[in-house]
Amino acid sequence: MDIRQLRYFVRIVELGSLSKASRSLHIAQPALSQQVAKLEDEVGKPLLVRSSKGVTANETGQALYHHARLILRQFEQAMTIARSDNGEITGVASIGLPATTVAAVGLPLVKRVRAKYPGISINVVEAMSGHIDHLIRQNRLDLAVLFTRDLPADLSVEALMVEELFLILPADSAILPGRTELTMAEMSGVPLILPTSDHGLRKRIEAEFESRALSPHVVAEIDSLSLLMNCVHDHIGATIKPMGAIIQECQRGRQYRCLRVSDAQLRRSNYLYSLPPEALSFAATAVAHELRIVVDDLVASNTWEGFLPRPEQTQRERSDALV
Repeated sequence: MDIRQLRYFVRIVELGSLSKASRSLHIAQPALSQQVAKLEDEVGKPLLVRSSKGVTANETGQALYHHARLILRQFEQAMTIARSDNGEITGVASIGLPATTVAAVGLPLVKRVRAKYPGISINVVEAMSGHIDHLIRQNRLDLAVLFTRDLPADLSVEALMVEELFLILPADSAILPGRTELTMAEMSGVPLILPTSDHGLRKRIEAEFESRALSPHVVAEIDSLSLLMNCVHDHIGATIKPMGAIIQECQRGRQYRCLRVSDAQLRRSNYLYSLPPEALSFAATAVAHELRIVVDDLVASNTWEGFLPRPEQTQRERSDALV
């Protein structure tokens, strides 16, 4: 078994097709099939299930795929260190961020990394939290910001910050004029544009309504943040989001009113996930450090309401983990 065989195998699993993998890897399909056969012979078990629709990894293949990605990352990190002759941190670091998190911290994070670590190529993946969850579980990301703590134990996790959720309306909306707060009961009568039911934020909001035997008045379900905010701006409905949803909107000249919920702690925690320390590159470690600084600056500046510091207990847990 060698690095080349592992790289071929990983690509086949990711593309689900020998023909697509052969084109991607620039290797003839018969030669690629031969390499897979050699790998399966060394393992002593089949790794792929072949069908008319393509190929998928069986249980053994999935286990190998999971560890192969870590091995390839470690190999790439070792090569980066070996090629460096000036001590500069170089390499690629990938981070998955939900849309509202990108809006709040994406630009300052990229600017800090480029200014401090010009040798690092930062790869920011913006997606729904469910997709980011899938990518970090598959070791296809170095870092990820998510809103739950229930990912596998082999990933490192720490609290990053807490976001308050607001009812967001256009500044000139006729709904609840002059108000800065509202109750959950009042919010149940507001036409809302929310993410679809698979979205973690939607589940958090609905749980708060259900705890009071209330139901939200949903007029549209949209997972695209830009489209959702365009609809809010055009008075189709209000939404419930953290302040991150309007930071870039306001910078572009749009104005909104954000009403705090007075009878509920409508908040969500943000957690930073990373690959285990032995698999995390120096580049990814540096990006994680810069992200913490950006988030701490966002919380401390008070420029935008609703960004709250991570719990002290979790901070101590992270400090203990670094000892």
